[in-house]
Amino acid sequence: MDKKDFEKLKKIKERGALNYRVVEILASYLNKCPRLITEETVKEITGGDKNCDETAVRAFLASAFIEDEKLERLIENEYFKKGIRKLDPEKYENDPYFKNVKISPKQIGNCSLGYETYEPYECFVCNESICVDNFTEIPQIGFFDKRFSFPAVFENGVEWMAIKPNEIETMREHIEKAHGKVITFGLGLGYFTYMASEKENVSIVTVIEQNENVISLFENNILPKFSHPEKIHIIKYDAFEYVKEKMGGEVYDFAFVDLWHDVSDGTEMYIKMKKSEHFAPKTEFSYWIERSILLFIRWKLFDKLLEGAYLEKGDTESTKNEKFNSLTLAQIENILSPDYLKNFVKFI
Repeated sequence: MDKKDFEKLKKIKERGALNYRVVEILASYLNKCPRLITEETVKEITGGDKNCDETAVRAFLASAFIEDEKLERLIENEYFKKGIRKLDPEKYENDPYFKNVKISPKQIGNCSLGYETYEPYECFVCNESICVDNFTEIPQIGFFDKRFSFPAVFENGVEWMAIKPNEIETMREHIEKAHGKVITFGLGLGYFTYMASEKENVSIVTVIEQNENVISLFENNILPKFSHPEKIHIIKYDAFEYVKEKMGGEVYDFAFVDLWHDVSDGTEMYIKMKKSEHFAPKTEFSYWIERSILLFIRWKLFDKLLEGAYLEKGDTESTKNEKFNSLTLAQIENILSPDYLKNFVKFI
């Protein structure tokens, strides 16, 4: 690898660090004070001009959470302008599940069924990050200008799973791909199950769920409101054990895996399930927030690659260094591509 490529790698590493900084800023806001921005605050900034709502929210977040003025301008221009936007609540209120499946509050064991709310101008993750120029990752953050309620399951009073705009957006691609005999790992509130069962080209949806309270809440309070409950078959089983012990004896056309809350708890389970795909070689597997998980994995792999970049000959790692130096930047970028990583994780 020549010196020019090394310089490009340094810039990629710097961009990765900036990506992480942006995520850190947004996570701090969303986890600690998601309702810091209020309707009154936005009105003060915009003078009541709704067309300026997005600009006001972006500027407020940048100034409130970034102390360095130069960094504030950089992040606001390169990330917030492309990643923070006002959403239309009617788009989600008119979603088939929202319109047809009305939830009534219910308590079973330590689990309860009810509604959670986004207040006006409360920001939230609304989709997976988008990639610009391969290595700039822009988190997608949304807000409404009015109160928005959505169904949720609570465990010991804490929100455990919910059907938010983020879930709707990140499941859209998987729902479109679902066909034939479908199996889904993870029940939740049955959003994917409902939307898949509505498709004419889906004959059955088998759900693998091990939480008895979740199954009970769903079967008694949600499933009766489905248009095609006859298509739904629920099996109480551990997802990984089912793939290993049962999938070989069944024929499913499409499998949707949704067992995690986010990247932090999902990466390990994603890798484990990818390694289990060989138990069902005729089934097409699809994974919730796979793109986000792969982005997380690729930066870990990138750091590992760079560990060999600056080793000297004669070092105990010299062979590794030579192999790294024989790579071109294009080859490294290919190694870090989603298609490569999807297969790579099977051998970690």
